[in-house]
Amino acid sequence: MTFVDFPILSALIFFPLVSAVLIMVTLGQPERVALNSRYLAFWGAGGHALLALALLFVFDAEKQGYQFVENVLWFAPFGIRYHLGVDGISLGLVLLTSGLTLAALMCSGGLTHRVKEYMAAFMVLECFVTGALLSLDLVPFYIFFEGVLLPMFFIIGVWGGKERVYASLKFFLYTLAGSLLMFVALVVLYHETGSTDIILIERAGVEPSLQMLLWLAFFASFAVKLPIWPFHSWLPLAHVEAPAAGSMMLAGILLKLGAYGFIRFSLPLFPDASVYFAPFMYALSVIAIIYASMVAWQQEDMKRLIAYSSVAHMGYVTLGIFSFTVQGLQGAMMQMISHGLLSAALFMGIGFLYHRVGSRDFAVYGGVARVLPLFSVAMMVYTLGSVALPGTSGFVGEFMVLHGLWTAQHSTWAVAAASGVVLSAVYMLVFYRRIFFGKQGDKVATLAPLTWTERSLLVIFATLVVLLGLMPMLYLDTLQGSSAQMAPLLDTLRAKAGGA
Repeated sequence: MTFVDFPILSALIFFPLVSAVLIMVTLGQPERVALNSRYLAFWGAGGHALLALALLFVFDAEKQGYQFVENVLWFAPFGIRYHLGVDGISLGLVLLTSGLTLAALMCSGGLTHRVKEYMAAFMVLECFVTGALLSLDLVPFYIFFEGVLLPMFFIIGVWGGKERVYASLKFFLYTLAGSLLMFVALVVLYHETGSTDIILIERAGVEPSLQMLLWLAFFASFAVKLPIWPFHSWLPLAHVEAPAAGSMMLAGILLKLGAYGFIRFSLPLFPDASVYFAPFMYALSVIAIIYASMVAWQQEDMKRLIAYSSVAHMGYVTLGIFSFTVQGLQGAMMQMISHGLLSAALFMGIGFLYHRVGSRDFAVYGGVARVLPLFSVAMMVYTLGSVALPGTSGFVGEFMVLHGLWTAQHSTWAVAAASGVVLSAVYMLVFYRRIFFGKQGDKVATLAPLTWTERSLLVIFATLVVLLGLMPMLYLDTLQGSSAQMAPLLDTLRAKAGGA
């Protein structure tokens, strides 16, 4: 059997799940169970990362269409298939999932409460996210997409802060409510086309009048997951109450599933509706950028500030997607990868401080740069990346999105969105100044030094942010085939929208 014949996509999905099962059946003394659970979790996440890297090396970036396809009839009465495939759009997000899961586990070394269940939850989360990114049939996609809610619900509800139960319930109910509409749309699509396979549905086409309703149903799910204004109210509380590793996964990976859904499903399956609702998406995106930036500026809790900044940054992603340009789409993808790294790194850094001080309030801090210089330098890199400084990954994504909008003759929206760059500089630089400079807080002078693991993670994240900023083609090259595949669709959509 050659490597091409090996079911690498299934292995990527279920390797972490096998690890989760092994963790849950581990028995023995509590200390030994906790240690073995950590080993098994790293085994599962490490195996997933190795498989993802192997996929990267054998992936043909110039080839159009899906690669390493697995297509098996799963439920014959309804023609539902276990259909998997990977292209440049999903590949980068799978790699991001692998990296952030490993980083989240490495940040959880101080956990002592229900370690076994905690590690299993992260493995199940990695399994479901990967499954959603690789599924080409709507039914398996929906199962994986909704399955993500369960492990994250427990991560927030069991290992979160004082209001963890309320935060987890709000997160679960908000996202579930939106996805129920998508399930109804899925049933309608099957009734109209006789299939739940997205490739077959795209070939069959959907009546324009029906597209409007179905687009809105999918929008309800993706907009909440993203989240875009005004469907974002669950996010700040979920971030504040989640443990640091949970916030890393929530901001770094889970938010991207909504944007991925717009690219993978909304544009190709409902093209006429996507054109019709494009101005609506521009308005929501720009409002999200400006509103969330203004609210972030007023926050006194560090995690809440980064949570609102995520709402603002994801606004650029939807603008890029609905610019209907290849450059805008590539910019949206770069923004997703960049934001995944930056938001996870910022939440990680805040977690390091909270572990030492026990507070996320700005008033407690000040002068951290004099005590933890390496930490301060790394956090400065993440801050500058978040304000889209040239030379960082954040600049590449936002510049491509805005240029794509301008190319599509949406200059007014581009100028309005560009104001978010200025606003992000204001609240992020204030964020940095209040923590690292000024009068030293009472508890700051006695901050414990960084561990070897913490220093390593800080350097790795900072290196990736700069590397992608200086050499963005390291990632953009993987999108060549996917961009060429989507170019005719994007050109058609832009022509219908009246763009250049």
